[in-house]
Amino acid sequence: MKSSSVSKLLLFFFTVLFCCSELTHSTVTYDRKAIIINGQRKILLSGSIHYPRSTQQMWEDLIRKAKDGGLDVIDTYVFWNYNFEGRYDLVQFIKTVQKVGLYAHLRIGPYVCAEWNYGGFPVWLKYVPGISFRTDNGPFKAAMLGFTKKIVQMMKNEKLFQSQGGPIILSQIENEYGPESKALGAAGRSYINWAANMAVGLDTGVPWVMCKEDDAPDAVINACNGFYCDYFSPNKPYKPTMWTESWSGWFTEFGGPNYQRPVQDLAFAVARFIQKGGSYVNYYMYHGGTNFGRSAGGPFITTSYDYDAPIDEYGLIREPKYGHLKELHKAIKLCEHALVSSDPTVTSLGTYQQAHVFNSGTRTCAAFLANYHSKSTARVTFNNNHYDLPPWSISILPDCRTVVHNTANVRVETSEIQMLPTNSKLFKWETYDEDLSTLAETSRITAAGLLEQINVTRDTSDYLWYITSVDINPSESFLRGGQNPSISVESAGHAVHVFVNRQFIGSAFGTREETSCTFNGPVNLRAGTNKIALLSVAVGLPNVGLHYETWKTGINGPVLLHGLDQGNKDLTWQQWSYQIGLKGEAMNLVSPNGVSSVEWVQESLATQTQQQLKWYKAYFDAPEGNEPLGLDMGSMGKGQVWINGESIGRYWMAYAKGECNSCTYSGTYRSTNCQLGCGQPTQRWYHVPRSWLKPTNNLIVVFEELGGDPRKISLHKRTLHAPASAAQSHSKN
Repeated sequence: MKSSSVSKLLLFFFTVLFCCSELTHSTVTYDRKAIIINGQRKILLSGSIHYPRSTQQMWEDLIRKAKDGGLDVIDTYVFWNYNFEGRYDLVQFIKTVQKVGLYAHLRIGPYVCAEWNYGGFPVWLKYVPGISFRTDNGPFKAAMLGFTKKIVQMMKNEKLFQSQGGPIILSQIENEYGPESKALGAAGRSYINWAANMAVGLDTGVPWVMCKEDDAPDAVINACNGFYCDYFSPNKPYKPTMWTESWSGWFTEFGGPNYQRPVQDLAFAVARFIQKGGSYVNYYMYHGGTNFGRSAGGPFITTSYDYDAPIDEYGLIREPKYGHLKELHKAIKLCEHALVSSDPTVTSLGTYQQAHVFNSGTRTCAAFLANYHSKSTARVTFNNNHYDLPPWSISILPDCRTVVHNTANVRVETSEIQMLPTNSKLFKWETYDEDLSTLAETSRITAAGLLEQINVTRDTSDYLWYITSVDINPSESFLRGGQNPSISVESAGHAVHVFVNRQFIGSAFGTREETSCTFNGPVNLRAGTNKIALLSVAVGLPNVGLHYETWKTGINGPVLLHGLDQGNKDLTWQQWSYQIGLKGEAMNLVSPNGVSSVEWVQESLATQTQQQLKWYKAYFDAPEGNEPLGLDMGSMGKGQVWINGESIGRYWMAYAKGECNSCTYSGTYRSTNCQLGCGQPTQRWYHVPRSWLKPTNNLIVVFEELGGDPRKISLHKRTLHAPASAAQSHSKN
């Protein structure tokens, strides 16, 4: 009896050990049908949530909402140009994904695009001797190898790959390289082969992916990005059909419209991809978040990266997009066995109508009935039953008989999101004028001619002063009552403010269509020495384009004085002094410690609305409740704002121009995006994370370039009034 009991106990122990071993050392492979996890083919529904675009305190809630919305995977890029602490703590983010019970797709890149400053590359990379980005270049490949190995080892150290029992089932190397590969020819092809072999050689135990790279080498899966990907096929018959970026909306740029993508169109695109054999779909973005600090790229990308995503910038559920997609995901999952076990049989049901039928031969049948006509409902017959198909829609029948979801029939009501004033007042605004009196006196940088901005600043600040002087003879005719001279300044971008003898003359701005700009305007010169100071402003560095590391920013000339007695005077090649950043930045006026380093002035702001280069500060108490918060910056011009030393980001009340309040159509497809908001600031509201606030005495610091009225800045709660049907639905899950 005793011996038998011991034997049973040992058997139980080894059984548990075997099972646990199986659970902690999972295998991830693939075939032509799907990603295979532990021997099981999977239909995987994924969503992009970028860890730096939200706070650590938001991560778990966002990921749980994604899981409740029917997702299996969280997708994120890895951002090389930031550290891995705080909201950049990649390991903690992946562990949070694991805690919630989802898989992860780690898109290492290290080039990410992502509308992120410099495409995710650190600016120092540009200054590695002999470097050329994203091509068959030794210095670049060495740096890329070092970073990729570092990230892989970080994940291995924490056992985060699925092969170690972690959540990471996929990794991506490079990103949307197809256009560059074609432009670079043999060098591009050599580089992409090297990148693939390098990644696979790191032995992660999970597959690697390349998106928008038709020539991805054999060991790597090529994938599609776009509004629609039903046309896409992998480059080899033994690879699964993957959609790494199903665009839920679009990003916004200062001076441009806001975009919205109808959920009916998004659902249709996803269902159409699945019915054609797709097995992996990732929404870009599922939660877009915020470009805090100076992380936005472009240039001219807004601080908001909302993307019209199912979870909005502030972390609130956007209905009906979230709920309608959740119903779609449930319907797709009901079909999973049939989808991964068989190929579709396609039958015509009419001129614009088709049936895609998946029949595994084991009494498992699923059907997708599609109507591709963009305007007319169609009545079709399928399996001796009649079905009404709305225009531009797909009906999903998990048993080949019963419709459980139609992509055009939205049964979720639209939730009402409002920005409501709080009782939190911004107390005692005080001001400090950016000091222009000592410009160039302490400068250690001088040069004959105009220097490129980023070569000087290394992107440590958005701002670079270009300072020179010009001597005017008292006999000049304009000093004796003639016409005032003028100055012209050409800039490679993105904005320039012109000062002569510490007097503001005017500004010029690039646009999202044309980043360069030229200032022309009259100047008041005096006899003797005149100081000319040009403040060049960067609004995010480029994040996309062939060899964008060679693109220039800042004053590139010529700088000319017109209307002098001797004709035009070219200042371009005379001696210039340079000052990096603002005095207020150097004194750290944005922080609670640095703010006391200068004398602030409490004064009536009624006459100050057009003051340029001015700092403002005030204090406020945190509003009650736990609703997300946003600053209304509609009364200001252009600048940056900080709360308790944390940068909310750039603000700019640039107004959208062009054709808005309409939907665009492309090819044979229905609407891709609706453009809204002309005549209104592209971005008026700026997300203030609750976790950045103290109960009382919170410091807000604003740097204003153009002039505004800070008395009208106010803190609002972002509130969600969910429809009753949606609230009931969420309470059941």
